Amino acid sequence: MIELLTLTPLEKEALKLSLWVSTWAVIAILPPGVFIAWLLARKRFFGKTIVDGMTHLPLVLPPVVIGYVLLVLLGRKGVVGAWLYERLGISFMFNWKGAAIASAVVAFPLLVRAIRLSIEQVDQGLEAAARTLGAGPLRVFFTVTVPLIMPGIITGVILAFARSLSEFGATITFVSNIPGQTRTLPLALYTLTQVPDGEVGAFRLCVISVVVAFFALLLSEFSSRYVFNRIRG
Repeated sequence: MIELLTLTPLEKEALKLSLWVSTWAVIAILPPGVFIAWLLARKRFFGKTIVDGMTHLPLVLPPVVIGYVLLVLLGRKGVVGAWLYERLGISFMFNWKGAAIASAVVAFPLLVRAIRLSIEQVDQGLEAAARTLGAGPLRVFFTVTVPLIMPGIITGVILAFARSLSEFGATITFVSNIPGQTRTLPLALYTLTQVPDGEVGAFRLCVISVVVAFFALLLSEFSSRYVFNRIRG
């Protein structure tokens, strides 16, 4: 029983890397995610349908396609990646930063959608009342809008985090499957399914992935309810 609960070095490495990559992916997409969600919920502008479509495109595209696009754009010989590598020495290939970018792209629509739904449910009369009292747009947003949409932000963050943990196709296409660098939980599980006698290890990683994802969903539910009750109270 103790052996079942003790993580192997491979499992520890994959879990630690997955948590690290997912955390940075969510940090990277949170500010633009809130802005895009607010833009789509509150503003009317030319090309809004295109922005909405591009935002949600990763939900319907095969992850391998996303990985290939990232490779073309950010690879060392890519449209943007070549300039970053030659001029600034920045490379996203074959390291955790590239894995975080891949995870961020596929998780971005979930974050935006959750926050957008919360923004659409906010009573705009409260924001208007704050403006009549002399508050500027930024102050209204941070002191009125953000607290009211906090349940949506929490839900979006945790859903994006859980989606990042499960990312496979875009990651392996963009940054390959390198131990200690890009081999997250899904990639480690895939690796074990390709070697003899790897079934037990693959099953253990599968259980770990399910437990972590389920815990993230529970945390999202309880956190959202707690914040909502605080706001209502």
